[in-house]
Amino acid sequence: MLLKNHLIEVFKKASSENNFLLKENIVLKWVHRFGIDSLSDLLIHSPVQKENHEEENQEQITLIEENHEEENQEQITLIEENHEEENQEQITLIDENHEEENQEQITLIDENHEEENQEQIKLELSKTVENIEEKNCESNHLKISNNNQVFNIKQNSNQINQYIKTPKLPLPNIRNLRKWINDDKKAS
Repeated sequence: MLLKNHLIEVFKKASSENNFLLKENIVLKWVHRFGIDSLSDLLIHSPVQKENHEEENQEQITLIEENHEEENQEQITLIEENHEEENQEQITLIDENHEEENQEQITLIDENHEEENQEQIKLELSKTVENIEEKNCESNHLKISNNNQVFNIKQNSNQINQYIKTPKLPLPNIRNLRKWINDDKKAS
């Protein structure tokens, strides 16, 4: 047994150093001493064999990782779908709450604007009424002054008409005229 262990150790060292001549020499000694059927015992300990095992292990690890990745992806997808549904429900609730709040704010704003508009309308109406009253007063004043003017014109016209309508008296005879003038002087 001591020889097998020694050959295995030397074979490992030769494999790690990539010394092909030494490896070949050990394989020949092994086959000569223990037979070709036991050669697999030597090759199990070789780095090449380990590399094959490592490749197989790496392939198995890759397959396992791929399987886990697929399972993880499925779980992530399910979790995302659940979260998306929950988020959609929350978004819907938030939207409804905001819509209600916005509707309340719009109603309040509309009421405030309506009150302001009512006040402005009242102010405008009062100004309009004042303007109408002023115009009516001015119009009445103009009517009164026009009436006064018409009255004055009528009075003047009447005076003129009276003066014009005053019958013309025939001139007295000259004899009577002296007497009339003398009488008028005495009266004054």
